Amino acid sequence: MSSDSENAAPQGKSWTRRLVRVGAILTVIAALICAGIAGYGWFEFNRAGPPAKGLASETVVLLDEGMGLNSIATRLEEAGVIRNRFVFRAGVLFSGNGKRLKAGEYSIPARAPMDDVMRLLVEGKSILHKLTVPEGKTVAMIWRIVEEDPILVGDMPAAMPPEGELLPETYLFMRGTSRAELLERKHADHSDLLDQLWEGRKEGLPIASKDEAVTLASIVEKETGLAEERPRVAAVFVNRLRRGMKLQSDPTIIYGLTKGEPLGRGIRKSELERRTPYNTYIIDGLPPTPIANPGRAALEAVLNPPDTEELYFVADGTGGHVFAKTVSEHNRNVAAWRRIERERRAEAN
Repeated sequence: MSSDSENAAPQGKSWTRRLVRVGAILTVIAALICAGIAGYGWFEFNRAGPPAKGLASETVVLLDEGMGLNSIATRLEEAGVIRNRFVFRAGVLFSGNGKRLKAGEYSIPARAPMDDVMRLLVEGKSILHKLTVPEGKTVAMIWRIVEEDPILVGDMPAAMPPEGELLPETYLFMRGTSRAELLERKHADHSDLLDQLWEGRKEGLPIASKDEAVTLASIVEKETGLAEERPRVAAVFVNRLRRGMKLQSDPTIIYGLTKGEPLGRGIRKSELERRTPYNTYIIDGLPPTPIANPGRAALEAVLNPPDTEELYFVADGTGGHVFAKTVSEHNRNVAAWRRIERERRAEAN
């Protein structure tokens, strides 16, 4: 009995050693397989991606808000910017960026490695679209520009803001930006800029409030399209306000007639004499509201005008104006402009 027990013990130890060796071999094999898979994944994740379709140098891909990693990887594979969505997903998760990919519209270069694609999405370097609103547009005109933009989304707000409260500027925005959001930016930017310029305004101006500053700046904006003239035009109106003179600005008459829409012709004598709240040939001081949305330069000109003695200006026939200090000088300039107008009419006929 003891002899059989002694023989069984060595055999049991031998099987145990064999099982340990087999386990070790299997562990090594599994490790090698995992290393091979990881190496393949790293290679695929970092090697050059597929070419763009046709002869394009890039591919535009739109990733919607709320898309998870699986959906993003599938969208990228379907667009042809990555070769394997499973490798992309694994690489993103391994890098710790699984929840950091941002929605947006992306321009992905041809042959970009998956690692580069991931970094582009993590940084959120989405395509930026542009909307430009020129200075001097009314709120209704800006409304149409924003409403007709093909990239912006969503309905327009229910009500327009008061005249003069939207900053004319070029705005960059991502696809998916709403019309309401862009208008809110324009309104906030106007308020921020006005606050900043008001704090640094020149002392002694005949302007009692920020609202009056915007109103006068809107008139300056409509009177000249030349940036270098805005300070002189602003100075003329400031000088006239100081002396209690009527502003006599033609654009205010047009606003009183059409709310700023172009007349398509010259102002008639009867319209010069028509009493409206905006006819600055009749009313004293400023009209009740702005007549357009002024830009930064017009606001700066009004709040920091140069010191001049000029009280008049009239068109000079070249797109600019000629300025005068006295009525007699101004009348000569007006006569010169009338001659130019007659000559142009004669040439047209």
